[in-house]
Amino acid sequence: MRASVQTRFVPRRSVDAQVRYDGSMTAEPSDARLSDIAAAIAEPARTRMLCALMDGHARTSTELAVVADVSPSTASAHLAKLKEHRLLRMHAQGKHRYYALADEQVAAALEALMVVAGMHLPRFAPNTPDRLRFARRCYNHLAGTLGVAVHDHFVGAGWLVVDPALDAARAHAQPPEAAPDEEAMPTRTDYVLTAPGERALGEFGIDLAAARQPRRRFACACLDWSMRRPHLGGALGVAVLAALETRQWIERDLDSRALRLTRLGERELLARWGIGN
Repeated sequence: MRASVQTRFVPRRSVDAQVRYDGSMTAEPSDARLSDIAAAIAEPARTRMLCALMDGHARTSTELAVVADVSPSTASAHLAKLKEHRLLRMHAQGKHRYYALADEQVAAALEALMVVAGMHLPRFAPNTPDRLRFARRCYNHLAGTLGVAVHDHFVGAGWLVVDPALDAARAHAQPPEAAPDEEAMPTRTDYVLTAPGERALGEFGIDLAAARQPRRRFACACLDWSMRRPHLGGALGVAVLAALETRQWIERDLDSRALRLTRLGERELLARWGIGN
């Protein structure tokens, strides 16, 4: 006589959960974290703020208040909530506070949601006069569209990397769960030159030893007020502009901070660094 065999039905969800979490029973905190982030994004005013920042340009809280159609005080509360969930970062420059998406992962997640919603990426439309927007002096370094392009080339070519000491200090400054205070922990980016960067800029005629004077930051990201993206600041930024002027690739305007790109500069920037007007 065959012995009866009792079988127990295990729901598919339970099996999946066991495989996914490997018996660690840590699903609940992860689920709660995901729900919190989804709730932060779902509020309509905060959604409009995040979508406006998808063009890669930073904005002030006042500008984001206009985008979200809320009062400045309400916008500040929304921005604090988005920072709390590490969806935004804040960059302090002078008396201004600029907000941008926290990183590429946040941008990728938002872009995926925008695709599902059938939305299009926004475009940034600066209102700075053309002559100043293209190239100008900012504390004696190169700013504007051209300044941002030079910064991007230096970083993209691997000549500049974020200072690892600053990166490590920021990582250990606060536990991940804590929301950094807006005034106490502004985002700051300092750079160091790599070996290829040392060779390239040395061959370009820049005195790197002079640029490394201890009383001044060597190289840093300076947020461009017309482009809302970083250009190269610090002593290295000053040295680069001086070298461009010495080579007569750039000329100063007589009555403003605007800079003019010469014909020689157009040819050389395109040939050497792939930067076109």
